Amino acid sequence: MIEWFDDLKIGMRFKSETKTVSKEEILRFASEYDPQPFHLDDEAAKHTILGGLAASGWHTAAISMRLAITAKPFGPHPLFGAGVDELRWMLPVRPGDTLHLEGEVVELTPSKSKRIGVARVKWTAYNQNGEAVYTFNPIAIVPRRPA
Repeated sequence: MIEWFDDLKIGMRFKSETKTVSKEEILRFASEYDPQPFHLDDEAAKHTILGGLAASGWHTAAISMRLAITAKPFGPHPLFGAGVDELRWMLPVRPGDTLHLEGEVVELTPSKSKRIGVARVKWTAYNQNGEAVYTFNPIAIVPRRPA
């Protein structure tokens, strides 16, 4: 079981549970945080490059964060971050899509002065067809095993 930064290894993989995205959730998130027609109106969305109603990219990011938490890549420790690199939205997330997240440890850097390390896990969200819809690479701060 992973409990500390010291337990992580390059190449370790994580997989989350799934989350089905409803039209109601898409509309609720968009109306509050990203009120653009292609996130709020089926007909208006058909006439955009998205070709239909789609979740806000920020909604997809929030769902992915929740899925990362459920994957527990750092055991019992919370997911503290210092930033995110390589954040990309590749495909629209549609009502009824079922997402899951997969991650791979790609970099581990122990701190020289503190009992922490920086872990880089490249996360990719996939839809029910196995298509990558979103990817991000957070800069995670993970506690090291006590001395």
